[in-house]
Amino acid sequence: MPRTATHRPTIVDVALTAGVSKSAVSLALRGDPGVSDATRRRVLEAAEEIGYRSNSWARSLARGRSGLLGVVLTDLHSAFHTDVAHGVEDAADEHGLGVLLGHGRRDARTLAARVDAMLGLGVDGLVLVTGLLDHDQLAELGRRVPTVVVGRPDAVPDEVGAVHGDDAAGTRAALEHLVALGHRRVAHLTSASSAAARARAEAFTATMRAFGLEDRAEVVVADPATARDPWATRTPAPASGTADALAALVERIRAGGPDAPTAVFAATDRHATALLGAALDAGVAVPDRLSVVGYDNTDRAAQVRPALTSVDQPRLHMGRRAVQMLDAQLRGAQPRHVVVSPGLTVRASTAPPPP
Repeated sequence: MPRTATHRPTIVDVALTAGVSKSAVSLALRGDPGVSDATRRRVLEAAEEIGYRSNSWARSLARGRSGLLGVVLTDLHSAFHTDVAHGVEDAADEHGLGVLLGHGRRDARTLAARVDAMLGLGVDGLVLVTGLLDHDQLAELGRRVPTVVVGRPDAVPDEVGAVHGDDAAGTRAALEHLVALGHRRVAHLTSASSAAARARAEAFTATMRAFGLEDRAEVVVADPATARDPWATRTPAPASGTADALAALVERIRAGGPDAPTAVFAATDRHATALLGAALDAGVAVPDRLSVVGYDNTDRAAQVRPALTSVDQPRLHMGRRAVQMLDAQLRGAQPRHVVVSPGLTVRASTAPPPP
């Protein structure tokens, strides 16, 4: 029943359209866990079809809530961050909540200002995809409003919830794949600027040591945000340090020699695609001369050529889980810390080393 000037769709109309009871509609729109996913989808689709809009904001205010969640990201150019935000939005829709998005622009002061703005708007909870706030700042936030941090593997205070990937397991999966292909000289490309990057760098060293390859492991530091990316729609001018680090690594690989890496494990897909661009410029064929593994398995991993082998983090699931954790905290539960297991998606960027 489309909305007309004389009839505003009601919950009864949604129930008739979806073929369920009025109480089932109410439960589904509230995000009640007792409603099956199939019923919830049917109710949401029916509500969208007839143009039903619940007055959830007014009801939230009556309960002393705004019905809004704040999501603050460090970097909107990071596919990991934006995919987590998509997962938050999906779950918030199912719980009848609105989402406000803030961008920290990779700057601690800017990010803190965005968080303050969210608090000023009276959000019911915060999802933070950032490593820019320190332990004390997070603890203070957790005491003021239910808060969940996503993608931060270092210690977070008990006052906030946390959900992050198992970086050690993801790193081991990447290196086990490369070693199984026959690689023994492996480099790790990282910016080491975040807790996740540091965790992966530490896991890289530990895993290479476990394989007895510690003397053949090396770490190369570069910032992918300033490197040339031939697949990006807009690429900033390379910073000299980043360009020099990548160029030096690729030149060593091009020249060959007993110490040249035959594979690179990158801390993120952005690092990996920056390396692919540098290899392309230098005429180093991937994977014939060099195997490359990324991390996060973003959409770009499947779009670049050769398609990128990458550690798969369930980013949408992590965003959805953050909302579920916030909902539990709003109902009186204590904050939880959850670790999500990654996988490995093998594509065309990895192969046995050259003879």
